[in-house]
Order: sequence, then C-alpha cells, then structure tokens
Amino acid sequence: FQSLQDVGKEKNFVFLSKKMEPSSVLEAAPLFDGLKKELAWNKFSGPTFTQSYCWPPVAGGCDVVAISHQGNDPLLYIPPVLTLLQESDYQALPNTNGVSLILCPGWKKAQLVFDLLKTYRKGCRHLHPVLITLGQNKEAASQMEMRGCEVVVTTPYNLLRLLEHNTGFLCRLCHLVLDEIEVLLSDTSEQVFTILDCYKKATAQAQGILPHQIIAVGTQWNKHIPPLIKEFMNDPHIVITAIEEAAIFGNVQQVVQPCINSNRTAELLKILDFTQRNLQKVLVFTDSVTEVEMIHKALKSNSIVSLKKHKESKCNAKCVLERWRKMHSSGTPAVLVLTDDCLHSLGITDATWVIHFSFPSPAVFGQRLQSMSDNFCPGIKVWMNLDWEDTKAKSVILLTENSSCHAREIFCYLKHAEAEIPEELYDFTARVEESEEDEKFSRPLCASLKTFGICRNRTECPDRHQINLSIDMAQNIAAEMIETPERVTILPLFIVHATKYFGRIVRKQKDQYTALAKEMNDYFRVPGHRISVSTVEKSVFYGLREGANCHRVQVVETPAEDEENVYKVTIKYIDEGRTSQVNSDQLLHLPVKFQSLPPQAVEVIVCRVKPIDNEVEWNPKVTDHINHKIKGKVHHAKVVHTLGRTVWVDPMVGVTHLPSMRMWINEYNIRSEILSTGLGTDNPEHVAEIQKLCTQIPVVDHGQSLEHFTKEDTADLEEVSSPQDPSIQEDSAESCNIQKMFLDVFLEDVIQTKEAEDSTVPQQKGCHPLIKWFQDDVSVTLKVQILRATDSRCEFCREKVTFSAYSEGKLYVADLELYQSVIAEKSTCVIKDTEAVILLVKEKKGTWCKLLKNKNVHVSLDFEYWEESEDERPFTVGKDCIH
Repeated sequence: FQSLQDVGKEKNFVFLSKKMEPSSVLEAAPLFDGLKKELAWNKFSGPTFTQSYCWPPVAGGCDVVAISHQGNDPLLYIPPVLTLLQESDYQALPNTNGVSLILCPGWKKAQLVFDLLKTYRKGCRHLHPVLITLGQNKEAASQMEMRGCEVVVTTPYNLLRLLEHNTGFLCRLCHLVLDEIEVLLSDTSEQVFTILDCYKKATAQAQGILPHQIIAVGTQWNKHIPPLIKEFMNDPHIVITAIEEAAIFGNVQQVVQPCINSNRTAELLKILDFTQRNLQKVLVFTDSVTEVEMIHKALKSNSIVSLKKHKESKCNAKCVLERWRKMHSSGTPAVLVLTDDCLHSLGITDATWVIHFSFPSPAVFGQRLQSMSDNFCPGIKVWMNLDWEDTKAKSVILLTENSSCHAREIFCYLKHAEAEIPEELYDFTARVEESEEDEKFSRPLCASLKTFGICRNRTECPDRHQINLSIDMAQNIAAEMIETPERVTILPLFIVHATKYFGRIVRKQKDQYTALAKEMNDYFRVPGHRISVSTVEKSVFYGLREGANCHRVQVVETPAEDEENVYKVTIKYIDEGRTSQVNSDQLLHLPVKFQSLPPQAVEVIVCRVKPIDNEVEWNPKVTDHINHKIKGKVHHAKVVHTLGRTVWVDPMVGVTHLPSMRMWINEYNIRSEILSTGLGTDNPEHVAEIQKLCTQIPVVDHGQSLEHFTKEDTADLEEVSSPQDPSIQEDSAESCNIQKMFLDVFLEDVIQTKEAEDSTVPQQKGCHPLIKWFQDDVSVTLKVQILRATDSRCEFCREKVTFSAYSEGKLYVADLELYQSVIAEKSTCVIKDTEAVILLVKEKKGTWCKLLKNKNVHVSLDFEYWEESEDERPFTVGKDCIH
C-alpha cells in the first residue's frame, strides 16, 4: 500500500505494509501525558512525517521496520517505547530489570540514546536506564550491576560479553530495538543474528505471558532485513518514507545500459521496441525541452505512438494524463516523454518502466522512481516469495561518456540495490573519486589516516588522503629537536584522544623554550610591558597571560564583522597545540625577540593500537584515563616516522627521574596502558600504512629495536625536572660524567605480553619508481622509469611482480599486486639505460580493465601506446579511468 500526505507545501512519500492512520499532531499522538509535556518543554517540534507513521505501531506493541532519511533519529522509537513502559502490565511484572534493550552500532550512538533517555525519563515512572560499555575485560562483565534498570543501551559486542555472564538477561526482555539497522546488519550481522537467536530461545522458554516486540529503524534497506523479518518478527509493520529504499524493497529492477552519447536515441528505440511487445507503461525522462522534442520526433518517425510534456507544452497536465491512460487501456503501449519538472503536476504512480534518457541526479532519481510506486511489491507475504524476474517495475539508465557528474551517487545506490553494474560505471566512479580527492589537496591530512593508518569512508571524509609536500613539509620539525630519534623526551600538554597529543619535544642539551618562557614571564610581569592590541589580525602572533604564565598564541579565526570593540577570537597556543577562544582585549603585543623561536608544539601519535569492535573513535573512558595519566608529565619515546610537525612514536614511556641515584624509572608504556583498559586492541599495520602513504618522501631509518632503551650507555639521555616545575634544566657537568641507566620496569611487561616481538614495524627502505603501462590481448608491458639501474631484481608470481634496483645511490622498490593472472615463467625484464621494461604474459587472452588490484599513485597508463576501437567498448571511457 502506498499513500501520499501533504505536509505544508511538500508532498511526502510513505510505503506501508499495512494501512494505518498517522499521528501528525503531538496532542493526539499515542504517548502518555507526562511524556508529551516533557517533549513540549524541550521544544520538540514534531512529530515529523516519519514519526507520525512510526509511533502508532510501536506504541501498539507491534513489530516495526522503519526506513527513512531520518532513520538514525532515536526519537522514532524512544517516545512510544517509554509510553509502553508506563503501562500497568509492566508494573505487575515480578522483575522489570532489562525490560527494554536498545542495540546501537557504536559507543557514540549508544551515548546519544542514553542521554536522550535521561532527558525524557523525568515524566516516566521510576525509569532507570543504564549504558553498558564493557570492553574486553571479563571481570567488568561479571561485576555489571543491572538491578532496577528498565532500559539497557549497548552495542552488539558489549551485549554478547554481558550474556556470557548473565544468560538470564534476555528472558525478561520485552522490547528489542535495533538502531541504525543498516549499520548493524552491515558491520555486525553475525553478532546481531546471534543475539536474535538467543532472544528467540529465551522468549520460547519464558514463563508467563510477556509482550515481545522487535523494532528496527534505519536509513537504508539491507539484504539482511528479509531474514530478520521472516525468522524473528511477527507480521511487522513496514514503514518506508525514503522512495529510493522503497524501490529496493519493492524489487524495482535497475538496469544500466552503456552507450555513446550520440547513440542514445537509437538505444532508446531498441528498448521501446521490447516494451511495445509487452504492453508497458513507459516514462522517458530527460532534463531539457529540446531533448523532449527531439525524442518525440524520433519516436514518431519510427511509428511509436507517444506523448510529450514539458513546461512549454500547449496541452495541460490533466489532458496529457488522460490521453496517456487511455492509450494503455485501449491496448496501445503508453509512452510519455517528459522533463522532471512536470512529474509533480502529473502525479503518475502507475508506470511500469522508467527510462532515464538524461543521467539522473540523486534528487530527481527518487522522483522518477516514485512514478512506479503502484507497481512496487504490494505486501510483505508476496514480497517474500517474489522472484526478481517477476517484478513489474524496471528502471533503465542510459550511461554515456557525459554522465560523470552524478556517477558516484548513482553507483553507490546501485551497489546498495545489488544491481548489475557495468565496468564503465566503475571507471566513472573511480575518476570522480580521484578528482574529488585532488580537490581536497589543500585540506589537512585525514586525522583517522594518521591515527589508525586507515580511513573508513574516504568519499565522505572532507580531508585529503595523499601527501601534499607544500603543506606537510612546510613546517617540518627542526632537526635539532630530534637529535636521537631512538630516544626523545616528550612533554604532552594537550590530549586530543587516547593516542593523539600535542606537546613539546624537549631538547637533550639546552631547551630553548625553557629560556624563552622564563624571559617572557619576566617581561610581562612588568605592567608597562602589557600592551593590549587595538586591532587583531589573523595569523599574527600575540602574547597571552594566564595567571603567572605567559603564552605565545596565534589568531586563527576572527569574527566576520567587528560590531563591538571587544569580541571573541579563536587562538592557538603555538607551543602547546591547544586552541581556545578569548576576548580580543586579552591579547598583548609580542615583541619580535619572542617570535624568533619557531612554534614548539608538535603532534604526537602513539602507534599500533586502535579501539576495539571496529569503532572509529576512542571511547571517552580511555581518553580520560590517558589524559589523567600523561598530561604534563615527562615521557621517553622512539620516533618511527615524521611528517611535517607530526611524529609517530613507538613506544612512548612514562618516566620518573631519581636525581639521587642518577637514573630513570620507566613507569608505564602508553600502548600497554590503553590495552589494559580493555577498550583498545592491536593495530599491527599502522606504521606500515603510514610509510606507504609517505613513499614519495625519503625515509630515514631510525633504528630497528628497543635496544636503545635498555643499553647501559645512556650518557646523552636528557634529564627533566618534575612535572610541577615547567622549566627543563640542563644536566650538571658531574651528572653528565656519571653513567646513567634505565630500570626498564615496563619492558618486562612488554615481553610477557608479546609486545617486544613487534615493538616496531621495520621502516620501508626505498623509493617507489614511476611506472607506465600498456597492453595488448596477449601481454602487458611495464616501463619502469629508472636511470642506470644496478643490482636489479625482478620476481614474477602468478598474481604479483616485484622489482627492485639501485639508481644513483637510492634503492627503488615496486611491489605490484596484479588485477589478473600472468604466466610467470614466460614473463621477462630487460634493463635499459633510462628504464626497465617488464613484459608480463597474460594467462588468459583479452583486455584488462586495470593493471593493479589496488590503486597506486606511481603507476599510470602510457597513452602513447593505448589504442581502442569504438567497436570494442560501448564508448570511449577516457584517459583517466584506467589505473
């Protein structure tokens, strides 16, 4: 069933498996009075269109699946679930612990849901929600106290850990909510179905008559939802207010037809020839009046009866609609050619075919699909048994060489719909993503890439994922700051999260900042020297007093217009790394002598550890623990990589200096400290991924082991005063001459936990050469651009080729994982004066669409040798699509 409801001036779409009346007004919504008052008190403006259809079945205790563009909003289910918990039936239960369970895809969403429950529980009867974040510590799960709690909020991984120690929890469960169902079923489908199986068994064994309800809400339909409905739900209400998702639910067949732009009309005629034989109701969409007229004329010339509608048409919408329907009822195939802006006035919902003559944008794509909504699968029972071939509704997209504008968005949708995608669309998408990545070239380097070695969603990430030397190396760390990379002293001052900090690298001999800080404090202690700045300028250095200390700061943001004499400005503490907002009149003129020393703040990243459960951010519990442990305290570290003002360290050790014994004690290893919380896990690929990112930058090998931390000869190791004293003092001559040593307390623990075995990932030695390639049906030729190569080696495998050679004192290495297989025994490598030529013999004859399985910025197509006839492909893809 489908229905359309006007809300204001907009017309919203809803697809329902069962007919229902929406609750579009808060006063009439099926919520208890106390909650309505609480919602009104918090300025709740709903219910929204989707909420108006979700609340009634949820409040009625029915199983519900709701898919909407707003499907990640917890208020789709929180108000009606809280209403259910106020009913007298639950008050009569002998034990109400854990009556409702809300499963969220990660700790951050779980925290948001928990906060909303705390906000709206005020009007509820003794509601005590609990947020469960257990981590991998088994003791925490066994000690979890849930007495008196009616709503549990957690993640699938955490719930499974809880169930190991509390098997009876699910027996009392009445309401199970799956929040962001598309994420849960994509990332943790195995865990979710394990929980559902346990819940099904528990409800079967439960004593007494308890209500049981499963609610699944999300933004996208998912291939795992059908088994969820079939195996675990009882005749659910399905509510879909996203037309594109309803089309997937309704089995609309998506077809992509590649063709040359100039040949679109001929391709359209072929398609319509088939539809005429099957008496379809066809809409042909385009985005211009000219094309409507051109298509209509072409159809008429080929004896295909059709109608046309655009904004300049003489015939009105009602007239066109009546004629279009009469054509079909009389046994004539109904074909209507129109522009997108006419669809709303026509209100067509019973088309069987939609042909996208012009490539659709995401916005018009949904509108076009909506014209077939009457032919979406009409009910859950029919839909469950419907074969893909039996579907009536079909969407045909004509893909041409000019379709790159919205190619990526449509590609993502078609992939989500599990449609067959031609190679041309893959090529378009790759070109668009490469172009968008180039547009990010002036953005900061992706924080996730730096912190964990990977970015989960590069297409959505606003930052770049490639090296920009002009940015990354513009403010490189001065060489004197890292005199001995195997052993540096770091003072973390601002903790961003568990593994990322800003602070200073303290020099081993004379720390220049210590002298500068003392000089600045003495200078600004004199009232006459504290000169407020009248006009604040962006990027300029100023002084700022905080108590007895003075800081160097840089203005990074000012208001667009200065409406007042005193205003807020955003500043960065250039020697600490933190940012904050201050009043403009707090900034002081900074003499030039205090600006000569470069900014001292560096970004420090601890390697080889990441959050558990595939989380993308650190849980605040870990960050708070590390912040309390390390802020303002002296640490020794080994630098494994540097880029700009970022240093990657492994390990980083908290130390205490014993002046009387002239020795250092290693108190803890930060990585081990994170792992001990149970909320962190090993990330062995981290350093290797960073080095792969920086292959175009010469890498200095900073050492291979932890031996430098355990050698007795540590005479050059710096001494640092206690954390309470900000000054860093130079060692006395006497102490410099006395042998110092480490008491490596942390190292024993490292060895016991197998950390010493992989304490560092070996630095990649060698640069990647530039490679160009071309092919024919039998072989692939690689031209490795390397001058006067010596000591060359080339190894061939079925799906891999490895080349290495020295050139002008540098080692060049290329490790290439091939897209398709080759015959290793027949492949050859010939070294020439300016290049190495590698010939790979294909295992199967034919054209490769690309050379490598994974894109490599150093490998590109040699267009001087590339030839392709239009007979071989539907259209010329273009130079940039081959990688």
